[in-house]
Amino acid sequence: MKPLLDLKNVTRRFGGVTAVSGVSLTVLPGRIKAVIGPNGAGKTTLFNLISGILPVSEGVIHFAGRLLNGCKPYRISSLGVSRTFQTAAIFHNMTILENVMTGRHGRSSCGFLRTAFQTPAARREEKQIREQAREWLAFTGVDHGFDSLPGDLPFVIHRKTEIARALATEPQLLLLDEPAAGLNIRETEEMGELIRKIRDLGITVMIIEHDMSLVMDLSDEVCVLNFGVKIAEGSPREVQKNEAVIAAYLGKENRPRAANHELG
Repeated sequence: MKPLLDLKNVTRRFGGVTAVSGVSLTVLPGRIKAVIGPNGAGKTTLFNLISGILPVSEGVIHFAGRLLNGCKPYRISSLGVSRTFQTAAIFHNMTILENVMTGRHGRSSCGFLRTAFQTPAARREEKQIREQAREWLAFTGVDHGFDSLPGDLPFVIHRKTEIARALATEPQLLLLDEPAAGLNIRETEEMGELIRKIRDLGITVMIIEHDMSLVMDLSDEVCVLNFGVKIAEGSPREVQKNEAVIAAYLGKENRPRAANHELG
């Protein structure tokens, strides 16, 4: 099976600081792959490189056989890569339905003039976009408050709205940056169920997450970064027992038994 995403020796430098150093990894279609590591390990920087927010200093990134180096974020999104952020990046002056609609507009066919003059075709497409946005919100578990501003709703709705907006772009690959951050235990369990539902749609998922119970329960594969370097990769069980991972999380003086408890 050919990888959907393929990174070879990817490096990102900020002046004299190397945030990501020579990272190579692949993501197979239909899998959930977690990227974990201590704070400052380079996880979000890696997502920023894949999604085009930051340019690669060295190395190459291929998605579905296409070279992503030098592509702008909107172009990468149009190719089928969408993402969420550590802090839910939603528009607080728009309703949650309008937030999701913005994701769908990237797939619209009516140009600026048709939209500006509200031609019949533009009105039909706008209605369709609205209906599809409702469907994606319902898919994520949001079944009310569509016309509410985010500030009037719980934080978990912000998370689900951002995911619904990302799904509205019709991605082949969805990058989720700490989707369970700020959620309680029940909400985290619901998030895990949602991520499985997304995978079952045929969408490949990469996830950054600090909740190790969620990571170990969800992931087909886990990649571990430390100081920007990949130190381990494999199944959750393999990574959980890896000595380098144990040292990165707990320090070399800690025993593996304690590390296994910490890692889920």
